[in-house]
Order: sequence, then C-alpha cells, then structure tokens
Amino acid sequence: MASILITNDDGVFSEGLKLLAEALGEIARVTVVAPDREQSASGHSLTLHRPLRMQQLQENFFSVDGTPTDCVNLGVLWLMKDSPPDLVVSGINFGCNMGDDVTYSGTVSATFEGTLLGIPSVAFSQEVGEEFSFDRAARFAQRFIEILLNEAWPDDMLLNVNIPAGSPRGVELTRLGKRKYKQVVVEKVDPRGRRYFWIAGTPEWQREEGTDHAALSSGLVSVTPLHLDLTDYRGLESYSELRDRFDGLTGDLET
Repeated sequence: MASILITNDDGVFSEGLKLLAEALGEIARVTVVAPDREQSASGHSLTLHRPLRMQQLQENFFSVDGTPTDCVNLGVLWLMKDSPPDLVVSGINFGCNMGDDVTYSGTVSATFEGTLLGIPSVAFSQEVGEEFSFDRAARFAQRFIEILLNEAWPDDMLLNVNIPAGSPRGVELTRLGKRKYKQVVVEKVDPRGRRYFWIAGTPEWQREEGTDHAALSSGLVSVTPLHLDLTDYRGLESYSELRDRFDGLTGDLET
C-alpha cells in the first residue's frame, strides 16, 4: 500500500485536513504532520532561528509549532526517514490558491518542499462560495490521488488543484492566471498611541482562457502543473544586449 504524507496551512484541527486524511486513508497509509495553528500566506518559510516542537495527537497524526514547510521536512526527514512517503499532499485549503497567489500560499509551498525533497506532491484548495463543501472536495481528492497512485509519475511532479464551490462540471489542465491587487495599507493607532498597520487588498483577475481562474469560473476543477525552475528562459535570449553591457562591469574592479 502506498504511503502519503499530508499537511496544510490552515492548522492541524482544520476540517479540510481531517476529511482529506480520512478519504486518503481509505486508499493509502496516511501520516499527518501539520502546523499547530493557522499559517496562511506563510509562503515557503523555513524556521531556522528557534527549535521546533512536535506533538503526537493520535496515531500517525502530529502537530508542529512551525510552518507547512517545516512540517514536510520533519515528516520526510525525521518521522518517515526510514520509509519516505510516495506522495506529499497538502490541503484541503479553505479558499483558492491560484495565479500569483501560489507564491504566498503555505498550502502550495508545502508541495514545493516535497518536490525539493524528491517526492511528487499535490496541493488541494477549495473555493469558498455557494454550495461550498469540504466533503465533496475530499471525495474528489481521493479519486484524483487514486489515479496518480496507479500511474508512473516523475519525481519533480507538482500539481496545484483548485476545486469549485459547486459540483464540478469536469477537470481542466491549466496555466497560472494573472491578477492584480488593489493593495491598501491601513494605518491605525493602538490605545497606547503606537501606530500599527493592516495590509489588505482586493484581487482583480484578468479573464484569459486556459488559466486556473477561468476554469474555476466555469465550474471546472483546475489542475495546474508547477515547476520549481523559476528561470525566465525567454530572458536568456531577449536580454542579450544587456548581458553584453553587464559583462563590461567586471573590468578594473581591483584598486
């Protein structure tokens, strides 16, 4: 039977995590290692400045006072070091992780870490809206993972899956969409006269066919293959003139 490590960024007691673990537990051996509190928008953050504490809550179910990235590291490199998982699964997140937001997402960043450790990884996120259902999302995740477990996949496979709030009409392979935030910084003053700030923003999505946002808006499950190589290969060609100018910067640096 396959072995799956599950984590999330909504915290170890989230409903999405619980239902995902139950659903995948029917088709694989499941180990849960998740943050002891919400870590949304924590990105690919790794805790290096303090020790981490891990607590066993029940059999094969652990909480960590750290980030989703920390959880994947402890799960793969410590708890399961003698028998690494076949798959890392993150979620089910409360809310979508699409477009540029994947760079902030703790849910998706956990799968980045899994991929860095050489383990194929999948992130699941559930749109919040009318007919919202973690139960439906968990059933879909079970069927989705069951297919993957019967396929040969590359070690660097990283899939970001977003599930619409209503009953899905199908599944579409997509690319990341583009959105712009009307970013707002709100300044306030606390009772002691000290300033503090809230960062807020309202997303505006660009409607483009073939994107994760377009698929979800059409009632489809969006499956976006991601890759850790952030190189802009187009830039290697289009910036050639700048490259020649940069090359001249290294002359006469010695004094």
